[in-house]
Amino acid sequence: MSTTHDAVVVGAGPYGLSAAAHLRGRGLDVATFGKPLGLWRDCMPKGMLLRSHWWATNLSDPERRYGFERFFRESRYRQCYPVPIDCFIDYGLWFQERAVPDVDETYVAGIERVDGRFHVTLADGREVTSAAVVIATGPYSYAHRPAAFDGLPAGTVSHSCEHADFGRFAGQRVLVIGGGQSAIEYAALLHEAGAATHVAARRPIVWLDPDRAHDRTFFEKLRAPNASIAQGWDNWILDRMPYLFYRLPQPRKDGYNSNYHSGASDWLRNRVLGKVTLHEGQTVVGLDAGNGGVAATLSGGRTVRTDHVLLATGYKVDLDRLTMIGPALRAQVATDLAIPVLNHWFESTVPGLYFVGLTSLRAFGPLYRFVAGTRAAAERVAGAVARGLAGTPKAAAHARPRGIPRTDPGASW
Repeated sequence: MSTTHDAVVVGAGPYGLSAAAHLRGRGLDVATFGKPLGLWRDCMPKGMLLRSHWWATNLSDPERRYGFERFFRESRYRQCYPVPIDCFIDYGLWFQERAVPDVDETYVAGIERVDGRFHVTLADGREVTSAAVVIATGPYSYAHRPAAFDGLPAGTVSHSCEHADFGRFAGQRVLVIGGGQSAIEYAALLHEAGAATHVAARRPIVWLDPDRAHDRTFFEKLRAPNASIAQGWDNWILDRMPYLFYRLPQPRKDGYNSNYHSGASDWLRNRVLGKVTLHEGQTVVGLDAGNGGVAATLSGGRTVRTDHVLLATGYKVDLDRLTMIGPALRAQVATDLAIPVLNHWFESTVPGLYFVGLTSLRAFGPLYRFVAGTRAAAERVAGAVARGLAGTPKAAAHARPRGIPRTDPGASW
């Protein structure tokens, strides 16, 4: 037996929950699958802090009822910077309980399209059909593991997304590969967990200026206005015109995205400098595994002996890694550099199949690397799905005037 819905959302992270909330706000019958905030709860380390301000980290519902500010008023947390990961996770779960209370935590095992409808198979064997599918699976499947490290024995190398607690590395030697925010913060957390930590970064580490978002002068804001991603007019434009980037020629977009490097927050300096050994402007040119560890030779000539190599090497979108998309459906999705080609509505070349979050970054820009992009993506996808269903008997039966909120399932925390 199978159930039928107007739309299925695959993933229950910030983008999945926001998309589901806006689809529900359109009066559609929506099924959302995945563990709420699963990536944040299971794949990010304890003690992590968010670089983004709380006001730039809102999940999105159509009536703007469940923003971070309301959560602060109704919870034990207080507005602060940087935001602890536990605070954001609790906010995300608070949002989910109110805006998308019927999330099914079963994972999706397969998606096919037959006769114009999507057939979704769940991990427990259930089947669901839908007119539209929104893929919001987050970056986990796209974890980038450079081929140079493929030959290392199991247990001596891992990607940074595989750890929720660095306590297991106490007393060990760890080499972190990467020089962005995650690499430097994870190096700090490893040191604080009792590991002797080295960092190999191919570029000099870019230390961001101390955050002064709330006490900058008028002229400072004029030169570089506050924005959700970071200060500056480019980021301000991305905030205010979140679909403008899409209109740029693809070579220009690729150049902008490739030059958008992550710096390390100023509040990490005292946790890293003098405590973690930094090898800036160096790459690993040789690896020799043995005796339960790894000897990594750096381009500067030094050999670092380590028990474990942690790849904080980011994420690289590759549609073939989303194995729940069946072969026949995958063949219908046009890609460029293994990335889905999307139209203005985040829709792929398969009608009704949408991609949001990191998968949409090449087309829509760096805003969608962050939680700040959830509203723009959710609004546009929900509008497109609703238009696609307009006039169908099922959609008419579920129709509800916009602006009329659903019952608030609770205001206490």
